[in-house]
Amino acid sequence: MTEETDALRAMTRILSPHCRVTRTSGGALIADWKRTRFLGMPTADLQKFADAGSAEHAELVEGLVQAGCAPVHRKQHSDAEVGLWLRGVHLLIQTVGFGRVLRLLSLAAPAYARSDSASAADVVPLKKSVQSHGHRSWFVNDDCKAEAVTAFILLRRRGLSAVLHVGAREHPFALHAWTSSAGLSVPDADPRGHAFTPVLSIDGGGR
Repeated sequence: MTEETDALRAMTRILSPHCRVTRTSGGALIADWKRTRFLGMPTADLQKFADAGSAEHAELVEGLVQAGCAPVHRKQHSDAEVGLWLRGVHLLIQTVGFGRVLRLLSLAAPAYARSDSASAADVVPLKKSVQSHGHRSWFVNDDCKAEAVTAFILLRRRGLSAVLHVGAREHPFALHAWTSSAGLSVPDADPRGHAFTPVLSIDGGGR
């Protein structure tokens, strides 16, 4: 039973965010909610996922990739990719407005997408990259809205849980946006020591 549980966890880490795996009496069932289809896997194949270094494991992963149930790209986004996303999100906010961009977030994290728990190792590199580009780019110019939306989208595209907050403070009045994940915030939730009370929170779907 423990080996099968480990295999399910290993498979979950490989699958795309829009796919979920469920243990069945004969093996496992993969639900692909993006394409509305179901794929079965016998117990013998399921157990092979517990051995990440085996040739059988690699063959099964390749089969999932070809079926569209596992991504071929790396999970971590490169620094250059983060910069492109940040500038693109900033331009989109300037073009259509922050409110409309928030309504479009369901496209980045539809209700059927998984929302696995993130770790500090997932969030810290992304935070450093987002804030570094935000500081260096005269175009973005430390726009907290663009930084928060970029972090939210990139985390959710990896199937990780994240919540985007829009907060306000009264004296003096100001608005601020940040994304929280794994106990961290991108950008900081209290810039310059000023606390903001969340007035809107978007989690982008569930598990």
